[in-house]
Amino acid sequence: MKSCRILCVCSVGLITSNMIAARLKDMLAEKGWDADTRVTTPDEVEAELKEADYDLMACVTHVYGDFGIPKINALGLLAGTDVDKVVDDCIKALEAK
Repeated sequence: MKSCRILCVCSVGLITSNMIAARLKDMLAEKGWDADTRVTTPDEVEAELKEADYDLMACVTHVYGDFGIPKINALGLLAGTDVDKVVDDCIKALEAK
């Protein structure tokens, strides 16, 4: 399995980002990726990125600024729409590293 670290970002950093983190972890595992996921808020992204190296951000809220890693719009994982697209976008970003 390939390994990756994903920072999941929602406005409060609780329920929504934890749901995204769990779904991504499970869905990426089916595709051969061992995802280490963490959750945070937009205000804490910079501090979190200083603490650890991440391969991408899965966002369900706006994250302004360029932090040098891909940002994937993960709203589809919440709504149940475009789920495959979100996972495919994550895999493309991970494989491009």
